[in-house]
Amino acid sequence: MTQREGLEKLLAAGRDSALLRFGLGNACLQEGDAAAAAEHLAQATRQQASYSAAWKLLGKALLQLDRVDAAQAAWTTGLAVAEQQGDQQSAKEMAVFLRRLQRPSAE
Repeated sequence: MTQREGLEKLLAAGRDSALLRFGLGNACLQEGDAAAAAEHLAQATRQQASYSAAWKLLGKALLQLDRVDAAQAAWTTGLAVAEQQGDQQSAKEMAVFLRRLQRPSAE
């Protein structure tokens, strides 16, 4: 059984939580399923709006889906949340992700 399957079993058993959704979203991203990851991570942020790591991963999943504006919105919210929570590492990472989005692409 994969990590994702184990977490999906917990969800199916009614053990829904922001932490479970974060773990599921992370497992989905690792498997290359950005759409499912975005769904679980968005649910994690709805269940616990102060979960800065979930905002960070949500932005990554949305970016993989080419939903740049949504990724930017997730990271902007996540950056504010991380700063409020004193989560300096997540705040730094999301600030970098946002700066990268604002650079013109070198194509």
